[in-house]
Amino acid sequence: MESLNAILGRAKQRATENGLGYTGALTPTEAWEVLKKAPTAKLVDVRSQAELDLVGRVPETTHIQWAFYPEWKPNPDFIAQLKQQVDPEGVVIFMCRTGARSDKAAKAAAAAGFAEVYNMLEGFEGEANAQTRHRGEINGWRAAHLPWFNA
Repeated sequence: MESLNAILGRAKQRATENGLGYTGALTPTEAWEVLKKAPTAKLVDVRSQAELDLVGRVPETTHIQWAFYPEWKPNPDFIAQLKQQVDPEGVVIFMCRTGARSDKAAKAAAAAGFAEVYNMLEGFEGEANAQTRHRGEINGWRAAHLPWFNA
């Protein structure tokens, strides 16, 4: 069984090697392990409400939209909402569909002074299958068979 420090150390190494601008980058399985081992850690899902309703969600997750569907207009209150719902000194892990919006959210949180900011690589759904264009089969939270439910 791997320690919390080992998991976070690997995530920090990824961030340093790739110049990410925040504390670390976790795989979905690593993010799940961090959430189990650090009960005060928060998983922040930055997907739109429509994505949560249509695709599914992770239990006990904080939801703050990075952008609003269908125009994908940025949420101007994202950092203010984050500060209201998440301890800026605690471990916060951002998640979206594929890891792109959560990367932006992690950069914004780090720039706003959050101390332990991680992006979850691959996102909830992961890459699209080349043949069918379906997500959730190659990588991501769902493909890793981690807890989720349909809304």
